[in-house]
Amino acid sequence: MTEAMFNINGMMCASCAQTVTHATQKLPGVQQANVNLAAEKMQVTYDAAQVTVPDIETAVADAGYEAQQITADMTFTIDGMMCASCAQTIEKAVNALPGVTQAAVNLASEKMQVSFVAAQVDVATIVQTVTDAGYQATPEVTAEKSSETQAAKKQVQLQNMWHRFVWSAIFTVPLLYISMGGMLNAPLPMWLQGMHNPQVTSLVELLLTLPVLYFGREYYLVGYKTLFKGHPNMDALVALGTSAAFGESLWHTAQYWFAGQAFNDGLYYEAAATILTLITLGKYFETLSKTKTSSALTALLKLQPQQAWRVVNGQTEQVAVAAVQVGDELLVKPGEQLPVDGVVLTGATSIDESMLTGESMPVEKQVGDSVVGGSLNQTGQVTYRATKVGQDTALAQIVKLVEDAQLSKAPIAKLADVISGYFVPVIMGLALLAGLGWLINGAGFGYSVQIFVAVLVIACPCALGLATPTAIMVGTGKGAENGILIKNGTALEVTQQLETLVFDKTGTVTQGHPAVTDVAPQAGTTSDELLSLAASLEQYSEHPLAVAIQQAATEQALTVPASRDFKALPGYGVTGVVADQVAWLGNLALMQQQQITITPAQQQTAAALAQAGKTPFYLAVGAELKGILAVADPVKASSAQALAALKQQGKHLVLLTGDNQQTAQAIAEQVGIDEVISDVLPADKAAVIAKLQAKGQKVGMVGDGINDAPALVQADVGLAMGSGTDVAIDAADIVLLNHQLTSVPTALALSQRTMRTIKQNLFWAFAYNACGVPIAMGLLALFGGPLLNPMIAGAAMSFSSVSVLLNALRLKRFKPVI
Repeated sequence: MTEAMFNINGMMCASCAQTVTHATQKLPGVQQANVNLAAEKMQVTYDAAQVTVPDIETAVADAGYEAQQITADMTFTIDGMMCASCAQTIEKAVNALPGVTQAAVNLASEKMQVSFVAAQVDVATIVQTVTDAGYQATPEVTAEKSSETQAAKKQVQLQNMWHRFVWSAIFTVPLLYISMGGMLNAPLPMWLQGMHNPQVTSLVELLLTLPVLYFGREYYLVGYKTLFKGHPNMDALVALGTSAAFGESLWHTAQYWFAGQAFNDGLYYEAAATILTLITLGKYFETLSKTKTSSALTALLKLQPQQAWRVVNGQTEQVAVAAVQVGDELLVKPGEQLPVDGVVLTGATSIDESMLTGESMPVEKQVGDSVVGGSLNQTGQVTYRATKVGQDTALAQIVKLVEDAQLSKAPIAKLADVISGYFVPVIMGLALLAGLGWLINGAGFGYSVQIFVAVLVIACPCALGLATPTAIMVGTGKGAENGILIKNGTALEVTQQLETLVFDKTGTVTQGHPAVTDVAPQAGTTSDELLSLAASLEQYSEHPLAVAIQQAATEQALTVPASRDFKALPGYGVTGVVADQVAWLGNLALMQQQQITITPAQQQTAAALAQAGKTPFYLAVGAELKGILAVADPVKASSAQALAALKQQGKHLVLLTGDNQQTAQAIAEQVGIDEVISDVLPADKAAVIAKLQAKGQKVGMVGDGINDAPALVQADVGLAMGSGTDVAIDAADIVLLNHQLTSVPTALALSQRTMRTIKQNLFWAFAYNACGVPIAMGLLALFGGPLLNPMIAGAAMSFSSVSVLLNALRLKRFKPVI
């Protein structure tokens, strides 16, 4: 699918936005259209094969408005890449197209993400440009279909590679035995010993080598193609090296047969065959490891079932999930996965949302509760109304975020990208220089060829190209498994650098809704009586504090007496008649207004509650005070533990809130936050973040509300609670799906672990090439040491790529901090 952004001119109100949305979504091939009235922009997800940008612009114009495309984003699957220089070649070619604003190729996932202006360049041109560069680009459709196609292709690719390796090994093993058996004193018939019969020996070795060259023909087809096009890749190195070894061997074979030359050490058939066989084996393990790096995304895609039970006129029918529409009533039985998002209509159950949120405990669901597609229904049978389907579901959005993150690049990858762009030409130059150098110094042609081949095949641009993307793929996938959605590689890298973490209070540190925390009855009144009286007075009020009191009475199964003559007293409280007596519930000012006596002890109790960040309420019947209740936004049970873990990680913690200083300080003391910044207007939160950054600190902001969005954007890394508003989630770099602060220290630890893995990969990739290439050039031989055998060089090259992938896969063992 293609994503395009349009500027929309002429909208004046919400109905305008709805009109534009409706007109666009009616077009065939348009999957989703989201209009932002404030920004005057529209984002459209569509199938470029069915609808074009002019079609969309015309539809909007027919509706009475003007649409002008800004950019489109599209993902392509790339076939034929072998190393980092391949990715560099494709990026350079596509970025040079007019209308392309950015093209980024990910070697590990074999995908390319392109941002372009469709009015200036079309998909066909992009595909043709990649083809001209020597590779194949295929536009992706949906993430699910893409993943299924990729998985199937990988399996076929793995199977083909394994067959190529097995057949290559069948011919290479006897070739090695014949060529090197004499050195190992292995038994060989006289007619196969080169010293005695060079003609037959060389011919047999040639005949055994030719099938291996055939099975490895892809290295030559791709390698020489890229070489002739002026952007050689790793295949070019392998093709040149093995061609040199084979060519010299073929020359000596001809000399033995037609010139009667005596036997010498000029046969390198076994080197060419063994290099190809070992590199094929290395590529097999490399591809196998790549499939494991995206296992988290594959697991997410498998969460959505293929079928759903739809209820129509009381009858149940099984339909494909793709056929489910918003408003449909669906039935889910125990043990089944929910097909789409929705709201429970009948029944009650517990649902396992662990794969989506990382929270292991099942969540109880009743009528009116929201449910998420992909989660597992455990106990009861429920029916629910579908509210989001297709690409709008939470699961689809999560998959898209993870896939986008895996395609992104971290800033640390820039160095490897720059080096990879020059790597292959430099290696070719060094190989030629080393070979000629030894030849000029009288080492002999065969010796020089061995040097030339060894340098070409030991160099490995693959390790450099895989070092960063593989770690990012595994790291972001591991985050998704634990309910942490990291949107891009930059966020993954910067998170571990954060020094100060700023927290919004309401809904982030606290639960986000008021609850009764204290019930302090006076002598002669019980706690239950006091709470039931308060609930009786508040049963006609919809104020959040009234709802909290009613909820507390319901949870304790109290009998709430009837009341009448309810009246809200703005700024004071409420009043009503309970059991034929006038009752009052409100603040101290209301008690004083009604001349109700408050003793010093009672005032002290209320003051202590207020000091703790709670709101005290006095309840009086007639002229007698019955007791004091306190309502507050309770701290989440996990907040203190999470913040303590962050302190152990050495982070400075700040509470940023619009609440008064007393309440904010009380909350901060409960959870162990160092610094409190209170009485801050929503518009000023971003300015507070900027001031902290001006002190040279890397700042992370954790919030959940619309008022937190500017601060989330301003921060170096914005972390939004998954239970927060869509605006906050869109503004953030990381989304915490389990709604708990325990995910914050885990996100920091995962970022740190991933970056450590990337640095290890880059170090070993650089170190391998920095050490291996000089040795292959004969550095040790200059000082009387051994000369590197090209076969060992080929094996080492393959191992370097596999080792980088295996190191990245160690991230799969990462465990949450809490």
